[in-house]
Amino acid sequence: MSRAFWMGTAMAALIAGSAGAQELKFAPGEDARFNWQSFEEFKAAHGDIKGESLTLFGPWRGEDEILFNSVLAYFNAATGVDGRYSSSENYEQQIVIDTQAGSPPNIAIIPQPGLLADLASKGFLTPLGDETANWLKENYGAGESWVGYGTYKGKDAAEAFYAFPYKADVKSLVWYVPENFEEAGYEVPKTMEDLIKLSDQIVEDGGVPWCIGLGSGGATGWPATDWVEDMMLRTQPAETYDKWVSNEIKFDDPAVVGAIDEFGKFAKNEKYVSGGVAAVTSTDFRDSPKGLFGIPPKCYLHHQASFIPSFFPEGTELGTDADFFYMPTYEAKADLGTPVLGAGTLVAITKDSPAAKAFVEFLKTPIAHEVWMAQAAFLTPYKGVNVEAYANEPLKKQGEILTTATTFRFDASDLMPGKIGAGAFWTGMIDYVVGKDANTVAADIQKAWDGLK
Repeated sequence: MSRAFWMGTAMAALIAGSAGAQELKFAPGEDARFNWQSFEEFKAAHGDIKGESLTLFGPWRGEDEILFNSVLAYFNAATGVDGRYSSSENYEQQIVIDTQAGSPPNIAIIPQPGLLADLASKGFLTPLGDETANWLKENYGAGESWVGYGTYKGKDAAEAFYAFPYKADVKSLVWYVPENFEEAGYEVPKTMEDLIKLSDQIVEDGGVPWCIGLGSGGATGWPATDWVEDMMLRTQPAETYDKWVSNEIKFDDPAVVGAIDEFGKFAKNEKYVSGGVAAVTSTDFRDSPKGLFGIPPKCYLHHQASFIPSFFPEGTELGTDADFFYMPTYEAKADLGTPVLGAGTLVAITKDSPAAKAFVEFLKTPIAHEVWMAQAAFLTPYKGVNVEAYANEPLKKQGEILTTATTFRFDASDLMPGKIGAGAFWTGMIDYVVGKDANTVAADIQKAWDGLK
């Protein structure tokens, strides 16, 4: 994937990037996985901005910064623009400082919709227009959801679409070891009812279905919030989830209490969890999936986001030694569709220019996604990309989960006030697992929310 080839007289292979001259990672026209036609069409439509400069600022550092620059290189090559990306360890604070000082970048890339909403309310963002919003609805899996996360009230209090989603993450996954399933004769469940039946069957066969660990130092409890959020999306309409996040529906509402108890059916069942219920709160989330790989296995299933393979035993090959499936929905709640819990980054214009507008248009091309897809951990809900461009089968499967989703929602705890989402919610889940009932825990969390100044 690192080969670079020359295609006729299409262009020079060296272009101006944020780190100086940068070589195109994949030569246009030479790899059939990429939609080079979209690149050539974009190039033909945006040659009139050659020589402009474009500043981009965002969260990606280290390897992600290198990978994003490899994508930016194609924008620069197609337009002749000098696009330069930079980041900062405290990028959230820096973008606020820069916009307030009147010296923002042209493009801000932010993973927090709340921060972007705040910038929009102060008049620091440029609307991207209904045409772009409608394009997203048609071309992204769960397009309405993504448009919602980019729509905010401006300084005039009128709602407009301000932020384009680019690069996503998936949390609604259940991990397992295929060899363990094959030896025991188990099949990947298609519904939540089947997942519960499978858990019961594992117990009946003398095994333990789940490894669950909520330990995380000062952040102990957060893995349980992902469970509850997934259960909310599988038992309630997305609108209810949104009202919960905004505190329009209280934490002790029956809808939320019910989702907590759905999590409890797994985490508070002595027969369901490795080490028993007492081990759920004492086991570090990084150690929890190791039970999948025991001989014999200490568990068969583990609910966690796409990052968890980082903590699998060294040498574990995804797709062979370990695999995952989409956290299934309830057949009895089929009207809720196929919701996905996750996260993503959003691209906004903080200093308008023709090059800034062109960059947003560039993100509508498959090539802007496929270049990163082919190299490393990048997922997109864009239905127009070639899924064969993904670097490996696990990423391809996760990408297909995104493109086929009917609803996408960000992690609720990240959208709530910090003292709730990264405080009372975490500790409340620990209280719940060690013995308190869901109603009491939910009421305690709501009391903390009501006490915020």
